[in-house]
Amino acid sequence: MINLSIRALSELLQQKQISIQELCGVYHDRCQSFNVNTNALISICAELSAAELLQAQQQLDAGELLAGVPLVHKDLFCTQGIKTTCGSNMLADFKPPYDATAVTQLAAAGMVNLGKANMDEFAMGSSNEHSAFGVVKNPWDSQRVPGGSSGGSAAAVAARMVPVATGTDTGGSIRQPAAFCGITGIKPSYGRVSRHGMVAFASSLDQAGVLAVSADDCGLVLSQMCGHDPLDSTSLKTSTWQWDKPKDSNMQGLRVGVPHAWIDALQDEGIKNKTTEAIEYFKQQGASIIDIELPHADLAVSAYYVLAPAECSSNLSRFDGVRFGHQTNAAENLEALYRKSRSEGFGEEVKKRIMIGAWALSAGYYDAYYLKAQKVRRLISEDFNKAFESVDVIASPVSPELPFKLGEKADGVSMYEADKFTIPASLAGLPCLSMPIGFTAGLPVGLQLIGRYFDEQNILALADKYQLDHDHHMQIPEAFL
Repeated sequence: MINLSIRALSELLQQKQISIQELCGVYHDRCQSFNVNTNALISICAELSAAELLQAQQQLDAGELLAGVPLVHKDLFCTQGIKTTCGSNMLADFKPPYDATAVTQLAAAGMVNLGKANMDEFAMGSSNEHSAFGVVKNPWDSQRVPGGSSGGSAAAVAARMVPVATGTDTGGSIRQPAAFCGITGIKPSYGRVSRHGMVAFASSLDQAGVLAVSADDCGLVLSQMCGHDPLDSTSLKTSTWQWDKPKDSNMQGLRVGVPHAWIDALQDEGIKNKTTEAIEYFKQQGASIIDIELPHADLAVSAYYVLAPAECSSNLSRFDGVRFGHQTNAAENLEALYRKSRSEGFGEEVKKRIMIGAWALSAGYYDAYYLKAQKVRRLISEDFNKAFESVDVIASPVSPELPFKLGEKADGVSMYEADKFTIPASLAGLPCLSMPIGFTAGLPVGLQLIGRYFDEQNILALADKYQLDHDHHMQIPEAFL
């Protein structure tokens, strides 16, 4: 049962071969049993909500495909009455009075929330080692990271603690964990999914998405999350979209762009070989492989680590120890209250990015750094626009390396470089996904597919066609069978 698709689980429920309570109970038990091994979840619902189960049953009776399917939410989606910590001591006891729009939409479809997934604090990290609630361990090797910041969501799906999880992606935080954990993950176009109720890191980059076993599962859940939300000024009125699973696997006429400079730069031969094999498969199926250039992509990491910290320093200024969040018990005056509350509540990585961002926005440095980074962002977006004049989709590596060992990148800077293939598409606001394409040295490897703005259909369809002929996404780590 734990390796069945959402469509297969729905069929079991519709045919009454299993009840919603039984299905959710199976996964709830797995969450409780395997969280010790992975630390993938910050909180697990003590018991299934009667109101949630009733709504799920009503949606199931109405024929809703997602009804009764369990999931977990990344712990920066506000969930009414359930702790939303953002992986931080700053919000360790925060229980929101409302649900994020994405949470509301999935609940309306009858999906059942089993808990909240661990994450890098305030989504700042690429390893899930920066959580106040402990590191998350990769289900394929407990000595290695699952990727970040949606590492808890990725690990939970890879260990089949749940069939699907929500995540967020600012510079690769869905795609890199999906690649490291051997599952499928999609970041939609910026503006496709409402950010209302999603605690902000970098508002012009953050986007909610999905991590699941297959592209089809991702498409089904993402469809339900999409749509215009008047509560979010960045939510586009044309954002409603419905996933249409391809009826055949024909790739004739498809133009796949490949930035071969990225592949040539790979130092890990295993990743290079798997990436090349996946692209060769597309060619064998009738797709045209076209070499493309993204000349400003090498500047993406530098630009991102000016823009994202600048936005985070602004967004996190609201956590002052007065209105909500952690408040120190050792303040002799108002200034000390601010300083000590923030010093005690935030972790080291968050503090570092706040400092960088405040500096980049300060007088004398704004033009030299922040404004220049915005210009680089525009150049990168234009590079993609030019590339998409001759191709339909872009295929590239997700990460330049395999999942690294816990504590291996304590310096931080080398960890930032791990996102060099994912950040460019984020800066351009494009839809992109990661899908598993095999294993090397016993660890999963992912391929990134990038589409035109609002073309989630095309990249999901290509991934779905690939997964019809390959079972890499179906593999489960031995310890979790």
